[in-house]
Amino acid sequence: MLRLPAPAKLNLFLRITGRRADGYHELQTLFQLLDWGDELELHGLEKGRLERAGHVPGVPAEADLSLRAARLLQERAQALGRPWAGARITLHKAIPLGSGLGGASSDAATVLLGLNALWGSGFSRAELTALGARLGADVPVFVQGDSAWAEGVGERLSPLALGERHYVLLLPGAGLATREMFADPELRRDAAPWSMALPEALPALENDFLPLALKRSEVLRDAFKALQSLGPARMSGSGSTLFLEAMNETHANELTTALKNNYNVRAVRGVDRSPVYGALAAQTLSM
Repeated sequence: MLRLPAPAKLNLFLRITGRRADGYHELQTLFQLLDWGDELELHGLEKGRLERAGHVPGVPAEADLSLRAARLLQERAQALGRPWAGARITLHKAIPLGSGLGGASSDAATVLLGLNALWGSGFSRAELTALGARLGADVPVFVQGDSAWAEGVGERLSPLALGERHYVLLLPGAGLATREMFADPELRRDAAPWSMALPEALPALENDFLPLALKRSEVLRDAFKALQSLGPARMSGSGSTLFLEAMNETHANELTTALKNNYNVRAVRGVDRSPVYGALAAQTLSM
């Protein structure tokens, strides 16, 4: 059995630079991985059996990206004559649905990494990244495990050392559907591309989804005003999580205290390397 983290991510900025003929959007973003997120338990079962333990509200089993990841790994391993088996996947959910923090994508990436180790399938990180891209545009960054500059539909990744950072997350409880946000006719789709640079060199750290999100949700507007009163507030992904960068851990805790009576807030740490790799190394050594 493996017990592994599935970390959340922040988009420190997000620009939509075009739309491809196949309907997918070209974008630029800067992913920062966090030291907080979901947790998964992976138990090996006999071949052919895949089970999801527990209930994920609003996500039927057939739409569960974690199960789809396990099934895809089974199919690929079987096709190549590599070891594979079954699994029971238990998800301990902390990342809200529709929050823009990449929860489902991170869960899928952790399943790929964990079952590859549990079954001894022997796929490389590059091979798992390619499988992850078939599941969703955000899955590759979680498989790669590095904070990164991303382009294309989010699959062209350049690892970027951002150093340890501290953030306050405000989770407004007003989830936004990614598909609906991308389909909004008011979404700007022609932003001028930026050259890759350190965040300090980026002029505004803007998110092209923010104006749409604020227009759609009064709850989000009120939360944004509250956070903006304490510093430069931003939004992750297509929403709805808002965040603020703090000077240090103490400052993050002070900001959290100022907001916690009225909002669901959390102080988190931004990291360059996903915690799933350390957990995987520690547990597979003892297997």
